[in-house]
Amino acid sequence: MSPGRWLGLGAGALVVALVPGTLLALVWRAGGLAVPLAADWAALRFTLLQAGLSAVISVALAVPVARALARRRFPGRGALIALMGAPFILPVVVAVLGLLAVFGRNGMVNRALAAAGLPGLEIYGLHGVVLAHVFFNLPLATRLILLGWQRIPAERFRLAAALGFSGRDIARQLEWPLLREVVPGALLTVFLLCLTSFAVVLTLGGGPGSGTLELAIYQAFRLEFDLPRVAMLALAQIGLCLAVTVAALQVALPQVSGRGMDRVAERFGTMPPAFGDALLLAAAALFLALPMVMVAARGAAGITDLPVSVWQAAARSVGVALVAAALAVVLGLALAQAALNSRWADRVAMLALAASPVVLGAGLFVVLLPLGDPATLALPVTALVNAVMALPLVVRSLAPALRAIEADHGRLADSLGLVGRARLRWLWLPRLRRPLGFAAGIAAALSMGDLGVIALFSDPTRATLPMQISGLMGAYRMGDAMAAAVLLAGLSFGLFWVCDHWGRHHADD
Repeated sequence: MSPGRWLGLGAGALVVALVPGTLLALVWRAGGLAVPLAADWAALRFTLLQAGLSAVISVALAVPVARALARRRFPGRGALIALMGAPFILPVVVAVLGLLAVFGRNGMVNRALAAAGLPGLEIYGLHGVVLAHVFFNLPLATRLILLGWQRIPAERFRLAAALGFSGRDIARQLEWPLLREVVPGALLTVFLLCLTSFAVVLTLGGGPGSGTLELAIYQAFRLEFDLPRVAMLALAQIGLCLAVTVAALQVALPQVSGRGMDRVAERFGTMPPAFGDALLLAAAALFLALPMVMVAARGAAGITDLPVSVWQAAARSVGVALVAAALAVVLGLALAQAALNSRWADRVAMLALAASPVVLGAGLFVVLLPLGDPATLALPVTALVNAVMALPLVVRSLAPALRAIEADHGRLADSLGLVGRARLRWLWLPRLRRPLGFAAGIAAALSMGDLGVIALFSDPTRATLPMQISGLMGAYRMGDAMAAAVLLAGLSFGLFWVCDHWGRHHADD
């Protein structure tokens, strides 16, 4: 067996050991499963409710936004689409602080309502959780739907104009068939992401009645160390996530029937006035940009006054993020190489979609407990779990590019005897730099903002920057929290830019 296949098998074995393996370790160490309590059923109901509402609202708002982006060309359109990707790599605690600055009890919206003599908004509880999830997932749903919209051949719009189609005719004959194909997948993707949300519910949940399964697992483990209950809740959550993952993978990507000539899908004939689309896009841009602007405005001036402990936590976070990114790229490349000849590698990488960082962390905690103090390994464990959680994105970035390389150059490389390290060095790496840089940047940015795993191993001497910010918020030191949030956001976007720029720069050499 070639070394590449051994690496693929090793990477797959590591993922299997971490995802189902940690769950089995929890069940084994617990010695059985607890009987669900009324609070557990309530957590399950709230999990499904908040995920369902978040998915429906995000996709319902994304449809008109994607439609406006698809049918309008205007200065700054590219920047607006780029803004749609910012919340995805924005650390959760930073976004929460921004939403509090806008919609919180003392935020600008409530101050404006009070000045007008109107009742204020309550951000804690179900309202706040759904609002935060819409903030994160509206851009993702918009990008997914926009990609489908752009697949409608331009010739269809030309034909519709030639036939005198009205706006209602175009919607019925061209746009609704597309939405039937792309919306179910977008709904399931957002629903899945909201099922395992932790930091949002931890900070905005608002009480026992607003807790999810993820938060219940954390509380049962961290506060009570009730392993039978942790194992029962973990099984319920992973089973739910696995069912949604399977359903999402069964939903095909939008495949609009018919072919075109790869022209830009311009609209011809009947078009509604641009004012409505402009107002809609401006509202979406304001909703996405305002929380980030508020955090920057309130916290930028205080960065130089942050305590030493925050800077030390920032250094730990950068170190964890770099290790997680490197590990995710190595594992992802090994699995992408294995996926060239078999489908199991791609499916193994997708196991992380059904995983929960809190469950993985709890499982690793009980595995490490007999060997010593797990807190001493908090940072390496956090990096390892973050790398595994980023694997689906990394493999999805690398596998298509690697298949294209083999399709174009594989036979020539075989005839030249390029195998093993020589094939990796001379054929793959020079042509994979762009997706490698992007994948590493995504993995590093996501790891920078992680609050799930480190919360289980919490130790003030090993705290990461998101954990420090959470502590500052709990101590009502909002000024320092805002300043630390600016630092965290800058480091997250900076790591992503450095990695992505490296990939794009070297790909153009």
